[in-house]
Amino acid sequence: MNQHHLIAEVFERRAQRRDDRRTFLKAAGAATAAIGGAAMLSGCGGDGSNGGSVVTPPTKNTVGDADILNFALNLEYLEAQFYSYAATGAGLPSSILGGTGTQGAVIGGRQVPFRDPQVAQYAREISLDETNHVKFLRTALGASAVAQPAIDVGTDPNGAFSTAARAAGLVGAGQSFDPYASDENFLLGAFIFEDVGVTAYKGASPLIQNATFLEAAAGILAAEAYHAGLIRTVLFAKGIQAPALIDATEAISNARDSLDGASDDDQGIRPINGASNIVPSDSNAIAFSRTPGQVLDIVFLTRMAATKGGFFPNGVNGLINTSTAS
Repeated sequence: MNQHHLIAEVFERRAQRRDDRRTFLKAAGAATAAIGGAAMLSGCGGDGSNGGSVVTPPTKNTVGDADILNFALNLEYLEAQFYSYAATGAGLPSSILGGTGTQGAVIGGRQVPFRDPQVAQYAREISLDETNHVKFLRTALGASAVAQPAIDVGTDPNGAFSTAARAAGLVGAGQSFDPYASDENFLLGAFIFEDVGVTAYKGASPLIQNATFLEAAAGILAAEAYHAGLIRTVLFAKGIQAPALIDATEAISNARDSLDGASDDDQGIRPINGASNIVPSDSNAIAFSRTPGQVLDIVFLTRMAATKGGFFPNGVNGLINTSTAS
């Protein structure tokens, strides 16, 4: 069975959504997830040394701040490249792509022919923000910053976007999904990334030891949450007239849930109890977290322990590089 058939099989086994997605997140479950995330990180090993003087070195046999920020930098490369192509038709400048590890090329897209001027402006703003996140993290990490790995944000029928969308039922067999084809496709492509970015920063932030970098990570988390809320709001507004958009977010949400473990925390934008569902949260209005391994489950498009796949065809750079066996 090849990778794409495996991914399709995984996505097709979507769990039936709960009647109320805001079921109370029990404290014991949250504690277990936090401990599991910390254990996964501490088990990565390595001496954590880095060439910069900015980041506090980690203690022996643990993952340090530099490793966590580099994990985030891999994700920022991915988001920034997608938005840069969508907003401008070009990728990131080569001057901000180098670093430790293997630098990879980008299977890129093209500029979206936006018809809604508001969506076009949102795309440009988010593109600038994500590019600045890359620059900030690279500055904070100094010489220890990882290089951009190989990234797939293209439109090939066998590429990451198409495989995920086809398996989630957004396109048919043999068809490709082009997130640059229209405003709506762009918003759905952005929806795939933004919610994952928010949960990634929330899950990683408690593991950062340096207070300065913790504050910075919290700031990036807030920016990503603004982006995710904006994308979800625009999709919801357009979905009032085109309900298929709301259904598509549910399909993507279920697909992510199928990849990152047995929990059913992820949420689309379908209204709940007569109210919109812009903020995916529990009954206390608290957003959920993902461990780095769970994040890689989604971007690698796999439920198995893996070091590459999906949007990162050759894997990510840095010490945190393996997805979780869900």
